[in-house]
Order: sequence, then C-alpha cells, then structure tokens
Amino acid sequence: MAHPPGDAQADFGEALVVISGVEQKAHFLCLDLPHSDDSFVMAFPVENTESFLEGHNQAFAYFGGVPRTILYDNTKIAVKEIAGDGERRPTEAFSGLQSHYLFAAKFGRPGKGNDKGNVEGLVGYARRNFMVPVPRATSWEELNRSLLQQCRQRRERKLWGHEETIAQRFERDRERLLPLPTTPYEACQKRTTRVSSQALVRFETNDYSVPVAYGHHQVMVKAFVWDVVISCSSEVIARHVRSYGREEMIFDPLHYLALLEQKTNALDQAAPLEGWQLPKEYSELRRQMEARLGKRGRREYVQVLRLLETFSLPEVSSAVRQALRLQAIAFDAVKHLVLCIIEQRPPKLDLENYPHLPVAEVALTRAADYQVLLAGGAS
Repeated sequence: MAHPPGDAQADFGEALVVISGVEQKAHFLCLDLPHSDDSFVMAFPVENTESFLEGHNQAFAYFGGVPRTILYDNTKIAVKEIAGDGERRPTEAFSGLQSHYLFAAKFGRPGKGNDKGNVEGLVGYARRNFMVPVPRATSWEELNRSLLQQCRQRRERKLWGHEETIAQRFERDRERLLPLPTTPYEACQKRTTRVSSQALVRFETNDYSVPVAYGHHQVMVKAFVWDVVISCSSEVIARHVRSYGREEMIFDPLHYLALLEQKTNALDQAAPLEGWQLPKEYSELRRQMEARLGKRGRREYVQVLRLLETFSLPEVSSAVRQALRLQAIAFDAVKHLVLCIIEQRPPKLDLENYPHLPVAEVALTRAADYQVLLAGGAS
C-alpha cells in the first residue's frame, strides 16, 4: 500500500513494566508515520481519555508538527457511536483534540486490524524490542524518557527494501505536517463538584484534599494523566499527584494547618499529617516551644508550619535551624529569619522581645572574691 507523506496511524498496546519495584501493566500509545516508518511510543498506567490526549500532545511535539490525517480503530475514547450508515460520532474530548490541532480522522472497519497494519506492526515491534526484557524504572517519567530515546535511535535504521534511513524519509513527512499551535491541548477530564465538610473532593474512587476554607464550595476538577488540579472561581486551590488506586484519601498537610491552629490538641492524631516527613529540626523546635510555652507553644509551632503555605521548605527549615542556634524559640523569630533569608539581609533579633528565654545573670567581680583563690594557694 502506498502511504503519502504526512499521514499517521495510532493505536494502544500493552506490556509488563516495573515502576519503583512494582510490576504492573503499561498501556503504551503508538503513533506511526507509514511513509517514513517514523514512530512515537509513550507508556501510561491506564488507557483512558487523558492518556490518549496527552500521548497526542507529546507525539506531535516529537514529530515537530501534526499529521494531516490519523487513522484509528473504533476506540470508545474517540468514537461515541457508530451510526447506521457507518458514520462515526466523535466523543467531546476527541472533537476538542481535532479542533485544536486541525487534523482529519479516519477509522478502520470494526474488527479489521489490517486496515491500520503499520501501527499494528509498530505495537508488536515496541513490545518485542522496547519492552524486552521487562523495563525497570523509578518512575513513569523515567520509563518514557527511555522509550523516547529508543524512538530517536530507531530513526537511524534502514528498513528492508529502503535505500534511506527512517530519518531521511521522515524529512518528506516533516514537509507535509501541519504546524503546531502555540500551546498544547489541555489533556484532561473536567468535572464540577462540591467540596465535602472534611475539605475533600472526590474524583472517580479517590478523595483529594483542598484548603479547609473551601469546605462546601463548588469547584472544578481537572484530571490529567499525572496530576489532579482543583480550582475555585478560576483560582487553583489544590494540586495533587493523581492516584490510580481505589478508595484512597490523598492529603496535602498544608490544607489543614489553619484548622489545627485552632484545634492544637489534634496535632498528633490528625490523619492529613500522618506520614508527613519534616526535617528533624522541626521536632526539636516543637519540643522546646511546648517546654517553654505549654499550649501556646504548640499553637506557635503550627504557625511555624503555616509558613510553608507561603515559603519553600528549604527556606523555612534554614530559619528554624537559625532560631534553634540563637535560642529564639518563637514564631515571630522564625518568620523574621525566613524574611531575612529571602531578602538576603542579616537578622536583627532583640532577645528582650522573648521574655520566656532564661535570663543570664552575671555578678559583678569583687577584689575580695580573689582571696578565696589566694587562700587555697597558700595552703
């Protein structure tokens, strides 16, 4: 079959991978340019709308342009319904992708994989060559960097029956590709929902936290492949790594500190803080604050934690270490030190502002005191 430059075929495949020591199934999207046999492969934890959209974003960026026509099977991600006359009615997400990139779509006959034989061959090739032995990576990002590098290396090959390399033949494809738009397509699902009384937002089977101030508010959830972004009145109020487990609660400890500042007795039992790993200086600061100020010290410790809502962990941690070294054990002192770090100016702490600090009393030296030493020497 003859394939004009600038056309593409797309399909998903499956293979086993090991991510962070856990063996699991990867769903990898393949885009093939049949004229040059150039290819793009990207792996995802699931085959869903978001991975389909994000895979197209990354493939078009890799090719440096958009294929004029892409051939698909009749995946439910793209096709909502096949009418009696064979016309495909696209899903809303697929229509949005097409409108953004302006490519034409074709669909193979149901159950006829040979209609898109090139990409079917690419799926098998990627499984046998890119996924054998079973890939091991610390993250999906690392795995996809490896797959992208293997796609680049494949460009240097000369396939059977061709005088030119894939890269040389790809130049004819490149000339026919549509230009990329200014920004990639927003590859996400969007849903409107309401925050619960526990400052949680449910997406699919999992709950994601938002700041407690937004309890019972109407919010917009944008679910990307790797992230869940939650907005209220066009303001992003929470961003989480997306979970593909079931019935999980994904907390950001910072979202609950405003409430804990009022209910300090719950500090040790608060579920959102469970597993929150902070540098060791924070526990020492809390110990000294509570030892010197009691319940007020616990509240000031939470106020120190709330500095993390505005400043980075390294900046606040550095200020906490300085406060411990200077024995300025108070929220105001830590905040002052954070601002000094950011503004790159020396701290000016008047220790008289911290009356809870032990006062050093130095007695005046009297000449008579030395008689004790003289008497000791004489004996």
